[in-house]
Amino acid sequence: MAEAEVLFEERGAAGIITLNRPQALNAFGVATVRAMRPQLKEWADDPSITRVIIRAAGERAFAAGGDVRSLYDLHQAGRTEEAIDFWREEYLLNAEIKRYPKPYVALIEGICMGGGVGLSLHGKYRVAGDKYLFAMPEVSIGFFPDVGATYALPRLPGRMGMFLALTGARVGPGEGVALGLATHRVPSAQFPSLLEALSLEKDVARTLAAFSVDPERSKLAARAGVIDRTFAGITVERVLRHLDDEAAGQGDDAAFARAQAETIRAKCPTSLKIAHEQMRMGSTLDFAGAMRTEFRIVNRVARGHDFYEGVRAVLVDKDNQPRWNPPTLAEVSAAQVGAHFAPLPTGELPLT
Repeated sequence: MAEAEVLFEERGAAGIITLNRPQALNAFGVATVRAMRPQLKEWADDPSITRVIIRAAGERAFAAGGDVRSLYDLHQAGRTEEAIDFWREEYLLNAEIKRYPKPYVALIEGICMGGGVGLSLHGKYRVAGDKYLFAMPEVSIGFFPDVGATYALPRLPGRMGMFLALTGARVGPGEGVALGLATHRVPSAQFPSLLEALSLEKDVARTLAAFSVDPERSKLAARAGVIDRTFAGITVERVLRHLDDEAAGQGDDAAFARAQAETIRAKCPTSLKIAHEQMRMGSTLDFAGAMRTEFRIVNRVARGHDFYEGVRAVLVDKDNQPRWNPPTLAEVSAAQVGAHFAPLPTGELPLT
C-alpha cells in the first residue's frame, strides 16, 4: 500500500502535519486537502492541543504546489468538474487556516509555491529555513496567483505584490522576512529542536523568538524604488512601458527593469491581465471576498484553454512552447478579463 501523502501526529501540546510526497516536491492532491480539513477541526476542539505545526518531508520543498498534472489529466478525461472540486476544497482549507483559533506554525524549508503558499502563508507564524524559496509563478502556466494571493500580495510593501504576481519572481529567506511572507528566520539545522520545543513549550511566540536569527539582507530592498515606479502601471501594457522606459537608462535599476520586462513578455497574456486585476482589486477585499473571487476565476480558467496548454508545455510534452489563446496582450480584451471575475450563476464558494 502506498504511504499516505499527508501524515498526522500528536506530540505533547502540538498537532503535527507532515506533507509526505518528497519525491514529488510535496505537490499535493485532493487526498491531502480532504484529510487536513477534518483533522484541523478535530484539533481546534481538543483542549490538549494548543498549537498546530505543519512541515514537510525531505529538504527540497515544503510544497511545490497542487498536483497540476493530475488536474490536467482529469480535464483530458472529461472530468473537469472533479478538478473544480479540488480547488473548491483547497480554497475552503485556506480559509480554515486563515481563521484557525490556535497558533498555526509553518516550518518552511525549500520550495514553497502555489498551493504550498496556501498551506502556510495564512497561518499566524511562518518560519523560513535556509533553503526557503517563495514564489507564485502561475502566470507561466496559464493560471493565476490563487490560494489567497488576491488578499495577501496586495498587502505587501509598495508594489511588491504586483511585481511577484506578474513576474513569478523567487524570494529567499531574507526577502521573505523583510516582506512579511515569513515571520521568523531559523537555521534549518535547528528545525528538529524547534519542533520539539514547540511541542512542549506553552508560549509559541517566545519559543520562536528564542530560535530566531537575524535574516539575510534582502536583495529586493535595493530594487524597491524601481519596482514601485514601474509596477504602478494601471494596465499590464503600462507596466511594460514603464519598465521599457526605465531599461533605456543606465545602471542596476535599468538592468533590473530590462530583465523584468523580458520575463513578463514570456508569460501567458490572459493570465497576466487576470493577475493584474487581482492585485488591483485585492486590497479592497476581505479574505472571504478574495477567496470567492478566486473561485469565480478558477471556474472560468478550468473550462478554458491556457491552463491546460501551459501544463502540457511545461509538464507533459515539456517543449516549453505554449500556444496561448489569445497569443498577445493586445488581443486580451477588458471584457474577457472581466468575465473571469463575474459572479457564478450557481455554486459560489460556500464561505460563511
